[in-house]
Amino acid sequence: MSDKIQVLLAGESWVTSATHYKGWDQFGSVTFHLGAEPFVAALRDSPFEVTYMPSHEAAEHFPLELSELQQYAVVMLSDIGANTLLLHPDVWLHGKPVPNRLKLIRDYVLAGGGLIMVGGYYSYQGINGGARYRGTPIEEVLPVAIQPYDDRLEIPEGFTAELVNPDHPILAGMNETWPLLLGANEVQIKADGQVELLARLPDSHGGHPLLVTGRYGQGKSLAWTSDMGPHWVPQTFVDWPGYARLWIQALTWLSG
Repeated sequence: MSDKIQVLLAGESWVTSATHYKGWDQFGSVTFHLGAEPFVAALRDSPFEVTYMPSHEAAEHFPLELSELQQYAVVMLSDIGANTLLLHPDVWLHGKPVPNRLKLIRDYVLAGGGLIMVGGYYSYQGINGGARYRGTPIEEVLPVAIQPYDDRLEIPEGFTAELVNPDHPILAGMNETWPLLLGANEVQIKADGQVELLARLPDSHGGHPLLVTGRYGQGKSLAWTSDMGPHWVPQTFVDWPGYARLWIQALTWLSG
């Protein structure tokens, strides 16, 4: 590894299978998509080096040992459901026991690591409740409580983030009007003295948390309830200079 601060990003990929109908005839196609390319590009010249582990790779290759996970200063989970981390191929295909990687992440933060959960269709509780992080060791670490239902907030007209604590190091130099966001996951702030709400949705859209920080053991955690790219994060937000600044300052705070 390089001298840069190491970050592990798991998730942000998907495969689409489509059937095309043309009159009597039909054919299928399969395409592969990466959702974190704007984030990776934004960090290219930063002090951070991102290991981008797409969801299908994370199922097998996400670390199974604490020492492996501790090679990274920050771990990010983005649009990757709990099942992908729980169902290692040895468990799913061969019925063999392996370490519980949700507990491993909890122990990693407890010992001083940093965790970010980024919002998405398979983050927090997710679409149709399918991400299934409620009641897990990941929820224990996060500064927010996860809802027991489909927690998506689809806001096609867009909303502008309201900064609650603009003096926090993560928001330094960002006390301006942010570009529109198009959605988020609904969560609740935990009643914990070490939890800080930094930004939220406006009251007209429920006032839900958008950016929350917390501490767990010797480590830190951060909940960003919107996405890191389309569709909830439009291209105008990605092109905004504050996009890179937000992520770099968040990673700086988490990594100490």
